[in-house]
Amino acid sequence: QVQLVESGGGMVQPGGSLRLSCAASTSTYNLDYFVIAWFRQAPGKEREALSCINSGGESTYAADSVKARFTVSRDNAKHTVYLQMNSLKPEDTADYYCAATRATVCGLEIKRRDYDYWGQGTQVTVSS
Repeated sequence: QVQLVESGGGMVQPGGSLRLSCAASTSTYNLDYFVIAWFRQAPGKEREALSCINSGGESTYAADSVKARFTVSRDNAKHTVYLQMNSLKPEDTADYYCAATRATVCGLEIKRRDYDYWGQGTQVTVSS
């Protein structure tokens, strides 16, 4: 089993920034062999992929619009993945989740069904 705990959500004004954290832990596996992705789900909408990163720091972004404002990074020593979100917009309001799956590369597409372990989510609200 892999446990994931997100943190860093909150309320921010449009144009502001937040950094989300995803702390991973396991007593069974070597996390170097897991990729970790970020997803979000806005009220009434499907969960959408944002980005993915492997232990080597190679990352994939689901869309150019995400890549322009969000940056994913990983600290293997701390078993933590970060999502730096800048220039936030009201439409970024959602619950943000991290997820993990056993793989060494993220691949070209980030698909929800490929991920086996999920955190509980952290809420981000962008509002003036």
